[in-house]
Amino acid sequence: MTGTTSTSTTLDLGPQALIVARLAEGVGEEQLGASTPCPEYAVRNLLGHLVGLTRAFRDAGRKDLGPTTDTDPGSSLPDVTPDWRAELPKLLAELAEAWRDPAAWTGETRAGGVDLPGEVAGLVATNELVIHGWDLARATGQHYTPDTAALQASHSLLAPAADDPDGSEIFGPPVPVPDEAPLLDRTIGLSGRDPSWTARV
Repeated sequence: MTGTTSTSTTLDLGPQALIVARLAEGVGEEQLGASTPCPEYAVRNLLGHLVGLTRAFRDAGRKDLGPTTDTDPGSSLPDVTPDWRAELPKLLAELAEAWRDPAAWTGETRAGGVDLPGEVAGLVATNELVIHGWDLARATGQHYTPDTAALQASHSLLAPAADDPDGSEIFGPPVPVPDEAPLLDRTIGLSGRDPSWTARV
C-alpha cells in the first residue's frame, strides 16, 4: 500500500475524510451530549478531538510543524467551538489534499508531539478517521461503511495489537472478535472497542 522513504504508492484519504464529514453533518444539536464508545468523550468532545487531530495531521502532511503538531491530544478535554460545523469539513478536505502530495509520505514529520516517519503518520491519520468515524456513527445512530482502502490500512496498522493483550499506550486491550467477523468489526476490536457497543438511551 505504501512504500519506503521513496514512496511510490500512497493512500488517498479523501474518500474516508468525506465519510467522516457526512457523519458530522448528520449530528443533531441534541446529540452533542450523548455518550460515545470513548468513555471519556461525549459526542461534542469526540467532534472537538476530530477537529484537533485533523488540523494536526493536515499540518504533519504539509511538514508545517508547530503548535498544532506539537500538542499532546490527551493534555486537555477537547470540545466543539461555535463554528465547528463549518470548520471540520474544511479541515477534512485540507487533510486529504495535504496527503495527496507524495512528499507527505516521505521523510520525517510530527503529530501529537511525537516524531514519526511520514509514511507512518499518514497511516495513523487514516486510522484515526476510520476508528473515530465508527465512534461517531455508533454514538449518533448513523450507518457507517468506511472506505475499503482506509479500512484495510487501519487493520494493518492495528494488527500487532492482537499480540499485545495488555494494549498499548494509545489503545486499550484488544476486544476478542471472531476470525470470521467482518473486517470492520475485527479492526474495531483491535482498537480496544467492543464492536457491539450501542449508545445508551
